[in-house]
Amino acid sequence: MVTGWFVGDGDAFRLLGTRCSACGSVFFPREDTHCRNPGCRGGELDEVPLSRRGRIWSYTDSRYRPPSPYVTDPELPWEPYTLIAVELEAERIVVLGQAVPGVTVADLTVGMEVEVVPGVLDEDAETTWTTWRWRPTGVAG
Repeated sequence: MVTGWFVGDGDAFRLLGTRCSACGSVFFPREDTHCRNPGCRGGELDEVPLSRRGRIWSYTDSRYRPPSPYVTDPELPWEPYTLIAVELEAERIVVLGQAVPGVTVADLTVGMEVEVVPGVLDEDAETTWTTWRWRPTGVAG
């Protein structure tokens, strides 16, 4: 888990961004140092929970094992996954993330509504690394 990037569980799960108090720009991943808006003189950066829902802006799949420094076990078969770029409902920023397991590019269309849910990035006997995933609305899981 990346500390400060998301919080909560189930329906309370939210990505966390920051909003500049001077210009209102919203950032994800969060920005804690300075406003990235080149037209802003800067203001306080306040943590804000981001919209749970958005619409698919673009999507693709990853069908090959990425090269190093990507960490993967070469003894295990490569499991393709789907990546979705989502324009958040209120903030109008695009956030990239994996789809929930079982969702493929064949299930998606640009403009489709999706929601953010917690997911497992990786796990071993001692640790589970959590992340966010995108799930089409109306899909159980």
